[in-house]
Amino acid sequence: MTGWPQGRWAWVAGAGTAALLVLTAMDLGQHYQLPLGAALALGAARALTLGLAWVRPKLSLPGSLATAVLTAAVCVPVSADEPWPWPVTSVFGHSIVLAVIAARASRRRAPGGPAGDHVQRGPLAGWWVATQLTGVGAMLLAPERGSWVGLLTMAVFSLVAVVIGDLQRSRAEARQQLVEQEELTEAERAERALWQERARIARELHDVVAHHLSVVVVRADSAPHRLQTLPEEVRTEFAGIAEEARSSLTEMRRVLRLLRSEPGELEPQPGLEDLAGLVERARQAGASIELDATTEEVDPAVAHTAYRVVQESISNAVRHAPGAAITVVVRQVQNELRVTVANSTGGSGTKNTTGHGLLGMRERVSLVDGTVRAESTPDGGFVVEAVMPAQAR
Repeated sequence: MTGWPQGRWAWVAGAGTAALLVLTAMDLGQHYQLPLGAALALGAARALTLGLAWVRPKLSLPGSLATAVLTAAVCVPVSADEPWPWPVTSVFGHSIVLAVIAARASRRRAPGGPAGDHVQRGPLAGWWVATQLTGVGAMLLAPERGSWVGLLTMAVFSLVAVVIGDLQRSRAEARQQLVEQEELTEAERAERALWQERARIARELHDVVAHHLSVVVVRADSAPHRLQTLPEEVRTEFAGIAEEARSSLTEMRRVLRLLRSEPGELEPQPGLEDLAGLVERARQAGASIELDATTEEVDPAVAHTAYRVVQESISNAVRHAPGAAITVVVRQVQNELRVTVANSTGGSGTKNTTGHGLLGMRERVSLVDGTVRAESTPDGGFVVEAVMPAQAR
């Protein structure tokens, strides 16, 4: 993920880059007596590395370290109190660069992503180590010019910066996963509505058209027996009518099977074994969730339905009761699977919801002969309980 920040963060990044230039030049000119031109040049180089951290991180990392080394090479401390080999602005600037890149790094390279614009976490740790080794080398070459305190300061500050950036990246990825999960839920609701409409059409065709075709077959087959005086050509005609109606009925049943088959039903679907991953993704996004799941042999269709019930209930709790404590309990008692998702009152208050989410949940559970109960709790929270047969009938 690269690119200059958008919106108000663009102003923050721009102001921070400009401030780093000015502060670096002032620090080097005042405390290390560098000429104004040299101080401004190093300040511009330091600011440039921060700007590159947003748009070209693979150039920013070596550029930032090179700027720090160049600064250490040309700066001579005025007094023993001035840090060397890393001036304060070098520590501050290099740490910010590491934090920005850590926040935008990833665990693995995105497929098809440009190699020049992508930094992974492993190389980032390598650059942190390289920074510390460079400082140690400078101290060994000129021990009289600095102190080990400066090296320790750079090590601690840059490490903290990397950790903070990494935590920010983890939270951003978790939020993105939650958004994608909610988008998938919405897409599934739309697909479920389409499937329900197809099922309704199938019922209408079965109840009306198929019924009448069956009557035609029965009457055409029985006509020669009921009407003994019919000529032979008429009997042949009735037999043809019965055969045509029977063929049409066969085709109608094939169409009904197609209408009733759920799109994607042959693809692998998440089940009870995937609940831990679902809960963990929600936790990473900031939700407080406890999972208690104990089951035995459960029909795959029922397990998938239970997963969707938990997914939709967590999504509703996060949306309508942000900050609420959520408890997920999945229990199997004999041939009955019971799924309970309860949440306390959220930071903004719990809002009861009886919209398409619960409607779709009830329709899904009813397909496996189950029931759903959803209601507010006495303490102001909300609870959803689904009861299904462990083995689909």
